[in-house]
Amino acid sequence: MKSTNQLHALRSKKIWNNTILFLLFFLFAFAKGNAQILEPVKWTSKIEKKSGNNFVLIFDGTIEKDWHLYSQFTPEGGPLALEIAFKNQKGNYNLVGKAKEGKTRTAFNDVFGVNETFFEGKAHIEQEITITNPAVKTIEVEFDFQVCKEVCINLNKKFSIALPANFKMDADAAAAAIVKADEVVTDPVDALAVDTTKSMVGTKDMEVAKNPADVVSPTSDMPDSTPQRSLWSIFFIAFLSGFAALLTPCVFPMIPMTVSFFTKQSKSRAKGIRNAIIYGFSIIAIYVILGLIVTKIFGADALNALSTDVWFNLIFFVILIIFATSFLGAFEIMLPNSWANKADQQADRGGIIGILFMALALAIVSFSCTGPIVGTLLVEAASNGGIAPVIGMLGFSLALALPFMLFAMFPGWLNSLPKSGGWLNTVKVVLGFLELALAFKFLSNADLVLQLHLLEREVFIAIWIAIFGALTLYLFGKISLPHDSPLQHISVGRLYLGLLTLVFTVYLIPGLWGAPLKLISAFPPPPQYSESPFGVGGSSNSSAGLEKGLPDGAELGPHGIMVFHDYEDGLAFAKSINKPIMLDFTGYACVNCRKMENNVWSDEKILPILKNDIVLISLYVDDKRELPADKQYVTAAGDKIITVGDKWTDFMISKYKTNTQPLYVLTDLEGKNLNVSKPTISYVGTDEYLHWLKEGISKFK
Repeated sequence: MKSTNQLHALRSKKIWNNTILFLLFFLFAFAKGNAQILEPVKWTSKIEKKSGNNFVLIFDGTIEKDWHLYSQFTPEGGPLALEIAFKNQKGNYNLVGKAKEGKTRTAFNDVFGVNETFFEGKAHIEQEITITNPAVKTIEVEFDFQVCKEVCINLNKKFSIALPANFKMDADAAAAAIVKADEVVTDPVDALAVDTTKSMVGTKDMEVAKNPADVVSPTSDMPDSTPQRSLWSIFFIAFLSGFAALLTPCVFPMIPMTVSFFTKQSKSRAKGIRNAIIYGFSIIAIYVILGLIVTKIFGADALNALSTDVWFNLIFFVILIIFATSFLGAFEIMLPNSWANKADQQADRGGIIGILFMALALAIVSFSCTGPIVGTLLVEAASNGGIAPVIGMLGFSLALALPFMLFAMFPGWLNSLPKSGGWLNTVKVVLGFLELALAFKFLSNADLVLQLHLLEREVFIAIWIAIFGALTLYLFGKISLPHDSPLQHISVGRLYLGLLTLVFTVYLIPGLWGAPLKLISAFPPPPQYSESPFGVGGSSNSSAGLEKGLPDGAELGPHGIMVFHDYEDGLAFAKSINKPIMLDFTGYACVNCRKMENNVWSDEKILPILKNDIVLISLYVDDKRELPADKQYVTAAGDKIITVGDKWTDFMISKYKTNTQPLYVLTDLEGKNLNVSKPTISYVGTDEYLHWLKEGISKFK
């Protein structure tokens, strides 16, 4: 009996242990299957009474570390901008003014060629409304937005915000508010909030977007945007620019003259050093005050908005051309002589005030050389927003002032300074060529915004080849310009600089045939904005011939890869030629998807595989085209599938338990994963992607 009981106990224990193991396995599998459904933004909402029938809707989002959420004001042609739809607005309430955004950051996106604006860490949005219907109980709001890190996710958030139970509508205030709302004139900057895929948006979506109050720009009473570059990088660039200005004919000869003046006119060496230091700090103060004035007059947001404005870019293109022409020796840009004379007169007063006016006289006299550099720095820094102009002027002036202070402390160093001569004009001419090259970036910005296709990628690169080729000839002494000294030989430094510009010029040439030119990716138009996506001469046989022989539903995608955009079409073709399928879950506004296509798919080892060994099906999760009515459906979770993008998003989540893009899956003709150890892959390097491709294809039977 005892042995029977023991056996029964052992069996019961074994059953119990197996049950526990099964439950643990189930929980693990469940957790693993859902671990990739990401929601990097957690939203909260509330409503606050303002006055009368007016309320303020407040939305706060907590964004996970390293993720960023795109603002309403990320311009067209970039990542997906935040869209705010007020679903039950008509007849119930009016929007007052514009939705206000909290602190955002602006950065240049070299893939899309636009300045994108986004939230980091926290997102704060406010919208004031006026209630016009006493029966309304809730405000229904819907956010469509994109968040990105190494991957991108398109998300939707619905809010149902209840009005206070004790709210009683003021009829007179409501009538006045309606009249006032009718007088609201939308601002032209509202157009910046248009979604990047609006050309494919269905009628229903367009009705939402057409409401001018739904698409708005930030207002000045919210926190300033932070700069697109870090303040340290702006400071460093400005510091180098200050050294460049220091080596111009207007400034360099002033160093020994000014330092000698302080050391000889002072009663003691210590006093001479003190005066030179005060002189240096006076130079810094003048330029920092200039940065403060620019920030105060124009404001960070104003110049940030101007950075994508057509007229701003055209005007600055002309200004840079004038600056470059001046540097090349055609004429000099000078401030009125009376300004310098008055500053010199005040400098004779002596003391700290006199030293301050000496610094002001230097700034005025050297303007013909420093003005173009300062002007370029101010506009570039100011268009980034925040205190960037102040930081830029601090870096520039510090580089300009340091030599005066250091040589005053160590006057013996003056003997080691190179003598003034023709090399100073060479520095000025080199800066002129650089200003000329930079000018075309602003002309390109205007052309991109207007979509005129006058300055496409090939033309832009050809212009830069001509500019830097001419600079190379100048440095080698084959071209001379006004104010150049006779050149008997070239120095070693000039030779090295000439070789550097020659290498850069040669590097640019393959860009005419479609090379990505990653070193300068932020300057020329993006590859798709070109006469041919295959480069000069690349479309003659390769693309034209392939286009004619493409199967139904296919088209030529990146790098000439044949691609399907419908799963059924791609599957049918794969079965007909017996090749594995690569599903590419992507988005029109997915920046990391473009980076993978530009940097990884283009690799010489990977591109042939994508062209020859698989059938590529790219499914765009942000495709806003509406499905036919009979194709729309509701998921098990209760989500309405209305657009093509909704359909592919639901497919991706239900099948592969993730909502991130880019996402790549290799499957057989039955839809089974070929990569057992790693079924899906996302934003990775070339080697890992290549290994994943080869492993999956090798399993196809």
